[in-house]
Amino acid sequence: MNVFWQKGFEATSLDDLTSAMGLSRSSFYATFGSKQDLFLRAVGYYSRNGIRGLAETARAAEASDANVVDAMMQALSDPKGGPRGCLLINCITELAPHDEKVAELGRRHLESIEDLFAKALDPANPDAARDKASAYSSLAIGTLALRKAGIPAERITRTIQQAKEVLSP
Repeated sequence: MNVFWQKGFEATSLDDLTSAMGLSRSSFYATFGSKQDLFLRAVGYYSRNGIRGLAETARAAEASDANVVDAMMQALSDPKGGPRGCLLINCITELAPHDEKVAELGRRHLESIEDLFAKALDPANPDAARDKASAYSSLAIGTLALRKAGIPAERITRTIQQAKEVLSP
């Protein structure tokens, strides 16, 4: 997963993968089938863990009476997280336009994030908050692009604050 995250799918070679995992080529193929199969497994693992972590962030914020949406935005955007960005968003931009399996995985991941925002915004009726949840989700994803472009963390934090003011009722 980390090799794909660092280099991207296309730039990652089989030698990169076998070296990182300490496997021979034959063991790699026997275990994973192909580079694409391993990639989809790695990205699926990343997605499941990311959504689980975001849900835990939301529960912890709720339990401490903190603003759940703010906690989720901070976790997703991570302004000081550096240029590596989100593996799944990197994959969506690199591969989804020509790889339906990656596109589907990306859609499911983004829908899960949106669902968590909708529940945080209106726990009694998440469907009523769907459009606003989509806006928050899009904002969080946009901040990842800002990070990758090297925008300073302070500016990203100000951008999030400004957007929250626009999105507030």
